[in-house]
Amino acid sequence: MKEIQVGFLMSYDYELLKSSIPLVYNEADAITIALDENLRTWSGEKFEVDESFFLWLASFDIEKKIKLYRDDFFDSNLSAMENEVKERKMLASKMGTGNWIVQIDSDEYFVDFKKFTDELKLRNKYLNNPEENPIQIAGYYLNLYKYTEEGILFVSKPRNQKFATNYPAYVTGRNTKQQVIYIPNIVIHECLSRSEEEIRIKFTNWGHAHQVNIDQFLDKWRKIDQSNYDKFENFFYLEPEKWKKLSYVKGKTLSEISKNLNYHKLTPSKLYILSKNFGQWFKFLFK
Repeated sequence: MKEIQVGFLMSYDYELLKSSIPLVYNEADAITIALDENLRTWSGEKFEVDESFFLWLASFDIEKKIKLYRDDFFDSNLSAMENEVKERKMLASKMGTGNWIVQIDSDEYFVDFKKFTDELKLRNKYLNNPEENPIQIAGYYLNLYKYTEEGILFVSKPRNQKFATNYPAYVTGRNTKQQVIYIPNIVIHECLSRSEEEIRIKFTNWGHAHQVNIDQFLDKWRKIDQSNYDKFENFFYLEPEKWKKLSYVKGKTLSEISKNLNYHKLTPSKLYILSKNFGQWFKFLFK
């Protein structure tokens, strides 16, 4: 009990797990990877997994922390988002109550997972009676937008994202609609820094598939590069104004990009975090 239980969702972009799993491995007490037993996405599309991935997983898992959880996560009567919530709840149930449930997607890379887990452990009191005191812990996404010849374009302002909870009664995605505690922790999200084909696959098969005009989005995405990005604005695929501006950093690999980013400048200030947390505390004070 009171462990750091990490869950990953494995789908068509499973190769990215080779980057995301190592970043959390040492600090996790256990890792559970959810894989649809029929290799279907939330939209019901089939995908394949090369056997070499499982060989990599076995060779990497020297401490035997990782378990593969296969189940039927797709229901044709449900929307893609409903299937996402279904899988997340089933995965959380497998991970076990009384622990910190941390769910991470394959394209999410924690910059400092130890710092994140240290923050969780400071709040272990929430694990004593989670149903009566449900809480969510959020870090901040640095959304990658597009690779260029010499670097990467990313969304200038990080946005919060829920990653952990003591009570995984998810409503949409990882959101339980309960009180949020924000912590100054950056997670690099390889959101759109993919090929056009990969973006189409992502948008077709994820929980927000019905909300995205793929062709309209890609028409703008193709036009933007490191020479003209500052002449455009409003880049988000759901509500464009939520991603107002892009920034640029050099680096041809994830490691180089991470090394060149100014995390001190990108991380929200202590005062901002304090005000957000006070607002959440007050909002749920009488609920």
